[in-house]
Amino acid sequence: MSITPFQALACPLDGTALHCHGSAWRCASGHSFDIASQGYTNLLPVQHKRSRDPGDSKEMIAARRRFLAARFYQPIAAAVSRAVLAGLPAHATGSCLDAGCGEGYYLRELAGAVPEEHTLELLGLDISKWAVLAAAKQDHRVNWVVGSNAKLPVLTDTLDRVLCMFGFPVYPEFARVLKPGGRLLQVDAGPDHLRELREIIYPSLKPERATELQTPQGFSRLPPETLRFSIELTDAAQIADLLTMTPHLYRASAEGRDKAAALTALSLGVDVRLTCFERDLG
Repeated sequence: MSITPFQALACPLDGTALHCHGSAWRCASGHSFDIASQGYTNLLPVQHKRSRDPGDSKEMIAARRRFLAARFYQPIAAAVSRAVLAGLPAHATGSCLDAGCGEGYYLRELAGAVPEEHTLELLGLDISKWAVLAAAKQDHRVNWVVGSNAKLPVLTDTLDRVLCMFGFPVYPEFARVLKPGGRLLQVDAGPDHLRELREIIYPSLKPERATELQTPQGFSRLPPETLRFSIELTDAAQIADLLTMTPHLYRASAEGRDKAAALTALSLGVDVRLTCFERDLG
């Protein structure tokens, strides 16, 4: 097994190739981006930010790190790792971007699942500097960058796999950076995902409408996989971490958050859909 940092980065200002020179990435136009002492690079120019501190907060990232470290979502990570490795030829170098990597859990799990005969170049990207900082501190084998899915700092046709985990897919960009025949692996919440928590924090749940995920332009869709399993949260801190790492923290009323805070144990159903899109060869 060989895990190495993905190198085919593009300048976020003009799209030309970046090359690593010592402690900075530079393009032919002279734009330079320093590599932080923790090992990550900020490739999100200030003019591309919609706020001063975009993405998940430091508190949300810390909660997610604790929750995922307890391995509640390990079945999801295992399924994603299998899907990434499926179809990759042995004894050849593959590449994978986690677009919206958070604190890096799914890429670390993928790195641990790579067979000995494979070499995989990994890139983790998130718009939250706190997420990328936390990821970089935990694994130096991956190239970690602060960046946006809306304008990926990646050269065209250079990736074999792209992950979008509970995130915000930008299909034209994913199609651009994937090689022909490369695959996008998208994980989304199903209708019953964390239903028990939602029933507590919301006065009522809207009826779930059956929605079919559309196949984006430039892709064909492979058969989806549904993952359903149960988890047991056994103390208030685990419940608080789960709520903090999800959008439900901000959508719930103060009364709903108070109800969640009073819990000391909670049984939950996880319901997610893993969809694989393959980039067209043409």
